[in-house]
Formats: sequence, C-alpha cells, structure tokens
Amino acid sequence: MSKITLISGSPSVSSRLTGVLEVLEQALIHEGAEVQWIHVRELPPEDLVYTKFDSEAIAGANALIAQSDAVVVATPVYKAAYTGVLKAFLDLVPQKGLEGKPTLPVAIGGTVAHLLVIDYALKPVLAALGARHQLQGVFAQDTQVKRLEGGGFEVEEELAERLRQAASELARLVRK
Repeated sequence: MSKITLISGSPSVSSRLTGVLEVLEQALIHEGAEVQWIHVRELPPEDLVYTKFDSEAIAGANALIAQSDAVVVATPVYKAAYTGVLKAFLDLVPQKGLEGKPTLPVAIGGTVAHLLVIDYALKPVLAALGARHQLQGVFAQDTQVKRLEGGGFEVEEELAERLRQAASELARLVRK
C-alpha cells in the first residue's frame, strides 16, 4: 500500500482548504493509498519561526515525508502566494526532502486570478526541495467550498471531480 502525506499549510482550523483536502483524502483512500496528515498550524510556532531543525515535532513531520511515496502540498492563497506558516515549514524540510516523490500542489483562493500561485509560487519551492515530478495541481475558489452549520464542508461537484482525478493520477504514479 502506498503512503501519501497531505501537508495542510493553513493557519486556520476552519479553513475551506480542509474541505478540499478531506475530499482528496477520501479519493486517495478509495485508490488504495494510506493517507497521513501534517497540519503545519499544529507544529510549535517557536520551532517554525526560529528554524529549529532539531525540534522533535519538525523531525517527526519530516519523517512522515521521508516515509511517503508521494506528497500533497496544500495552501490557501494569502497576498498572491502560499501562507507564511507553510513557507516556514518548507524551509525546515531537508534540501532534497521531496526527491523521488511525486507531488501534487493544491491551492484555494478568493478569485480565479490566484490560479497562478500554483505555477509561480508553489511549484518553484517544491522543485527546490527535489520534487521533479509535479502534477498539474488543483486550484479551488473559496466559493466552491461551503462551510456547513454543524461543522464540515460541502464541496461543489466540479471541484470534487477534479480532486478525484488528481488523486487517481497521483495514486497511479505510486502504486506498488
């Protein structure tokens, strides 16, 4: 069974990005993958800000990446780029931490104008970490993910289908 790590770069617990990643997670599980999560917001802020490479929490997150066959890196769009908390974490991933691992970049933003965040902001940093096989990526607009009153999210079918297709492509690349 292949292992795929989802890295959520959202600093917010109630982020619509969670709804996107939950759909992706279910699709990956349906494809036979074992899914593990890194919620960057749950890592100790001091370790991120002061780049504590020797932190137990950072080492644990990096171990999950190292054990993975593929990695999904997801972020909300802030100021036309990925979040600062995601950048702080990616700075702590070893230089070739994504080498040999197919990656899927995912972003959610308020307008389609943010679509280029994947190609111009996220993909270059993933390439710098050794990710040579990057899938096209999935961009979602905030309006495609609705928060439900009792908690949880509702994702528009068109977006859900793109997420399922991306999950299928990623799973095919790492199937053993």
